[in-house]
Amino acid sequence: MKLKIGLPKGSLQESTFKLFRRAGFQVTLGSSRSLYPKFDDPEIEAILIRAQEMGPYVAKGVLDVGLTGLDWIRETGAKVHEVAELNYAKGGLGAVRWVLAVPEDSRVRKAEDLAGKRVATELVNVSRQFFRKKGIKVDLEFSWGSTEAKPPVLADAIVELTETGSSLRANNLRIVEDVLVSRTKLIANPTSWKNAWKREKIETINLLLQAALAAEDKVGLKMNLQRAALSKVLKILPAMHTPTVSDLADVGWIAIEVIIDEKVVRHILPALKKAGASGIVEYPLNKLVL
Repeated sequence: MKLKIGLPKGSLQESTFKLFRRAGFQVTLGSSRSLYPKFDDPEIEAILIRAQEMGPYVAKGVLDVGLTGLDWIRETGAKVHEVAELNYAKGGLGAVRWVLAVPEDSRVRKAEDLAGKRVATELVNVSRQFFRKKGIKVDLEFSWGSTEAKPPVLADAIVELTETGSSLRANNLRIVEDVLVSRTKLIANPTSWKNAWKREKIETINLLLQAALAAEDKVGLKMNLQRAALSKVLKILPAMHTPTVSDLADVGWIAIEVIIDEKVVRHILPALKKAGASGIVEYPLNKLVL
């Protein structure tokens, strides 16, 4: 039996491959034109599909499982089982935002100011629900691409995807408000989810992916110190849990090991040294199972 998995083609492709590799899977692509990544797990069969199409293919059972954004699940109305949220995006950890944006010199300050105006977007259904909920009637148009270039000639406003807002600013656009905050989702076909073998396989993949994400900005830190300095060192360490403490062969000496945020290490190393820690070692993490 094989598990058919859809991986997002396009902006999320490289970050998804990187995530799976950190989770322990060897994923290779024969050529830049190939749509069939190879896993070192013979029970996994993969295909690259645009995130916009992933939901319907999983819902129909063409794929057992896939990765796509909450935005495209909502947009397509795909009836899928949402296994888990995977906190990563094109630029790294975090979410992406679909925002309502207008030209910098526009008089529009809030969504209500767009009543009767033209709004271009690729996310038509979600945008329609957004304006309908607010009771605002707009002329909503589907955008085939280059949406940031539409205002002010082809549209009065746009609903567009952004991570940092830099592309909008480069096109002299100003964000009015958020329409939808979206994160990547691991989704499964409802029938596949009821299959015992496939469900266990999907849950294992999810565990490994979540462990890789949890370790993304964490490192391990271990050090030696005299037991008398323990209380001072513990006050410095912002550990996830109580640090592991073990006795060393030298009487009165102990070793401490903790998992902490990588960005914290450079701030606390001098303090740890002053408190009596020595032999301090920082090491990277691949996976962290919480």
